[in-house]
Amino acid sequence: MAIHPQAGLLASHDLLVNLPELMSAYYLNKPSVTKNPDERVSFGTSGHRGSALSTSFNEHHILAIAQAIAEYRKSQNITGPLYLGKDTHALSEAAFQTTVSVLTANGVRVRTQLNGGYTPTPVISHAILTHNKQASGSDMSDGIVITPSHNPPEDGGIKYNSSKGGPADKDITDWVAKRANALLEADLQGVKRFSPDEVEASGLIEPFDFINHYVNDLENVIDMKAIADKKIRIGVDPMGGSGIHYWEPIAKKYGLDITVVNKEVDPTFRFVPRDKDGRIRMDCSSPYSMQGLLKLKDDFDIAVGNDPDYDRHGIVCSGFGLMNPNAYLAVAIEYLSQHRKQWPQKIQFGKTLVSSGMIDRVVDGLGRPLCEVPVGFKWYVEGMFNGTMAFGGEESAGASFLRKDASVWTTDKDGFIMALLAAEILAVTGQDPQTLYEAQVAKYGRPFYKRIDVAATPAQKALLGALDAKDVTQTELAGEDIVSALTHAPGNNAAIGGLKVSTKNGWFAARPSGTENVYKIYLESFISEEHLDELEKEAKALVDSVLAK
Repeated sequence: MAIHPQAGLLASHDLLVNLPELMSAYYLNKPSVTKNPDERVSFGTSGHRGSALSTSFNEHHILAIAQAIAEYRKSQNITGPLYLGKDTHALSEAAFQTTVSVLTANGVRVRTQLNGGYTPTPVISHAILTHNKQASGSDMSDGIVITPSHNPPEDGGIKYNSSKGGPADKDITDWVAKRANALLEADLQGVKRFSPDEVEASGLIEPFDFINHYVNDLENVIDMKAIADKKIRIGVDPMGGSGIHYWEPIAKKYGLDITVVNKEVDPTFRFVPRDKDGRIRMDCSSPYSMQGLLKLKDDFDIAVGNDPDYDRHGIVCSGFGLMNPNAYLAVAIEYLSQHRKQWPQKIQFGKTLVSSGMIDRVVDGLGRPLCEVPVGFKWYVEGMFNGTMAFGGEESAGASFLRKDASVWTTDKDGFIMALLAAEILAVTGQDPQTLYEAQVAKYGRPFYKRIDVAATPAQKALLGALDAKDVTQTELAGEDIVSALTHAPGNNAAIGGLKVSTKNGWFAARPSGTENVYKIYLESFISEEHLDELEKEAKALVDSVLAK
């Protein structure tokens, strides 16, 4: 896809989302789930997402989803408080209030941030896990986060986190989506809802100090003393997200030199430069969206950015710029494996099958076990929860890891600890993560990586998602013998919903998009850019030949 000529620049006022129109659409537009499949509830890798303007994220959706979650909790005898968070998207506040009205009408105790503040995704996961560590019997907790992550300002999202703290698995989300759609088809008959006065009178809203609860525990997962002792200068761009009020308490509690370079919160996100396609997207792994912080890179030792719900991280190194997310994952894994002495030697390190092969080489060089899973952080929840997986990372700049003592921290992506880890790495090693990555390149080779979108019909997407490895009859790819063709992840044998083909020095993976009429191709070569281009050409031809059968 061609780079938009305005990429990296601020949007003009006429291109900003029309907030009155958006909020009116949330309440006025009614989904027609029997006539339009695009208006049904659908949980992807990170919950249900959409926009009120396209009637894919409206009050009716949230009423149905919240009721379905309340019924699921009851069926599982989960009677502890539900931890509820929201980010700074315009639709998040409305969806938050809708969710509260349904949960309380169903008798659910709801813990929300004191004074109505924002609550990041990892903070909800952390709160669930710390609660359940002390809970007994049916007093177990779970959570909901109202967020579409880094999606554009007009979008909304809602995701359910199970009692294990992380994204609910497919069995749960399929149940919730099926029940929610049934409620929508029945014109919401069966949905219980309180008025604002009834919510207030219910006594079921429990204000909770998420900020101090999370901040005071950070020293058990990050070496905060090392960062303070070395006086690492940290620049932070919250990108108008839900972590905006966490950085000052972190700096104060641990004596860190942290400068928040942008304290604005505005649901139009007018201060975020346009992404590569010209849209505003709060993607902290995009050099276009991160232009504001990149201009300040030499003012700090480490600079970091996060998306609106703080489950992603962007790492900026002085003198270099924004790190490739795959590169930072490889460095983080090597550093943690060498500096978390209480972690067992046989503990697993997790990667998605579309993450860089550099991670495979680094983990193998460390003599540690690798667990390769499909796309979606939900595949890491069980391993991190029970302490058999030390680290789980995604190529899209999301990751989390265990506490120093090898017990669980979060089972959802945590942008705070990945950001602070970059400062710890510099403090302890004296080298920033980019410098350490170049040392990995010298040892293991330099990877060339890209992701592209290819137009596909719904029928073709369905074919791609149902492929069998035997459908690949070719023996060579880009001049090398094919060593594997996978439709199931080697780490857990779960279906990947697509295909991954590997050679000694390259690979590609193709999987259908859950929201657009495209399939995504991920490619990597350890030879050259020219070899990567050859991989792309042959990958497209191979997928086309398979789809044509």
